[in-house]
Amino acid sequence: MKIIKADTIAEYIGQQSEPSPWHTVTQEQINQFADCTLDHQFIHVDPEAAKNGPFGTTIAHGFLSLSMLSHFAESTGLIIDGAHTFINYGFDKVRFLTPVKVDSKIRATATVISLVEKNPGQFVLTTNMVVEIEGEEKPALIAEWVSMQIC
Repeated sequence: MKIIKADTIAEYIGQQSEPSPWHTVTQEQINQFADCTLDHQFIHVDPEAAKNGPFGTTIAHGFLSLSMLSHFAESTGLIIDGAHTFINYGFDKVRFLTPVKVDSKIRATATVISLVEKNPGQFVLTTNMVVEIEGEEKPALIAEWVSMQIC
């Protein structure tokens, strides 16, 4: 993450971050996510059955790919100098565009859309996140992620 002064945010609006490092989505990770969410649909957790499914293999849950934004933010995000608390505030838009097949590599870029000081020391940051899949033309997902940083 890059630490910035709140009064310099205008310099970052519209700027795309460098891509995060690649992350390989493994069957073990998919299975663990299925256990956490109780979503054990065969297209996620049964490699044999998934061979005959629409994707020819297992795929990550869309919400697994979305949850990886927290990980990707470690390398793509901006932190307001002095912020000590970070809260997910929500999403204005999420679209799952391409399934993430098992053993695919994914990474993300972030583009700041806006930063608003909602209350003194409380900054609401809206970031357009794009998660791409190595070798795929379309991204796995796009999301307008809204977070709050408290100084």
